[in-house]
Amino acid sequence: MPGIVEIDNVVKEYPLGSLSVRALHGVSLSIEAGEFTTIAGPSGSGKTTLLNLIGCVDTASSGTVRIDGVSTGDLDDRGLTALRLHKLGFIFQTFNLVAVLDVFQNVEFPLLLQGGLSAAERTARVNDVIEKVGLTRQITQRPSELSGGQRQRVAIARALVTQPRIVLADEPTANLDSVTGHTILELMKELNRAGTTFIFSTHDPKVMEMADRIVRLADGKITDDGHGAAHRSA
Repeated sequence: MPGIVEIDNVVKEYPLGSLSVRALHGVSLSIEAGEFTTIAGPSGSGKTTLLNLIGCVDTASSGTVRIDGVSTGDLDDRGLTALRLHKLGFIFQTFNLVAVLDVFQNVEFPLLLQGGLSAAERTARVNDVIEKVGLTRQITQRPSELSGGQRQRVAIARALVTQPRIVLADEPTANLDSVTGHTILELMKELNRAGTTFIFSTHDPKVMEMADRIVRLADGKITDDGHGAAHRSA
C-alpha cells in the first residue's frame, strides 16, 4: 500500500547566475499515514527543501512527489494551492501569525480561505482546537500579548483547524526554551496518536528523541533512515 507521502528519485536544483546548485540528489522516501517522522540534518543538508516539496511550496526539478496519491508535478498553481489548503497544515519556526488578528481570528483564517463551512461551524471548529492547545483564556488576545510558547500553540491550532492529513513543522522548537519546546512536542505527539501524520525538519536532539522514525540528510542525500527512540521504547 503506497504511503501518504511518496518521493521517487527527486532532484531539486536552484539557479545561481549562470550555474545551478543542486539541493537534493535523487532522494526517494515513503512516509506512511500516522507516522511521526523527523527529517534531520545540519544546515544546508536539504531538509527544508525536502519539506517544501512535500508541502507543495516548491516543485521538484525532476522525479515524482505524491501527496495522498496525487502527483504534485501534474498540478498547476491553483491545484497546488488547493492541495496545500485541504491536505496540509504548516507550523513555522517564526509562527507567521497575523499581528492585527486575535487568537480566534488567526486560527479561523485558513477556514475562511477554504470556504464551505457556516459561521457557526467555523466557530465550533476553532473553539475546539483552541481548547485542545490550551489557549481558551487567550482567545481574544493578539500575538503581541502572548509568550513564544503561546504563539507556537496558536500556530499549531491554525495548522490543525482544517483537519489536514499531514502536518509539516519546520524547526518548530527553534525559538522556544527547552521546557516550552518539550510541552509543544508532547502536544504534537498526542495529536499524532489521534491519527495525524507529522513530518518535522530539525536538528534538535529532543525532537529526534520523540520521533518514531528519523530520516537523516547530508549534502542533499539520505544517509540514514531508521527508527527513533520513541519507536524503540514502544
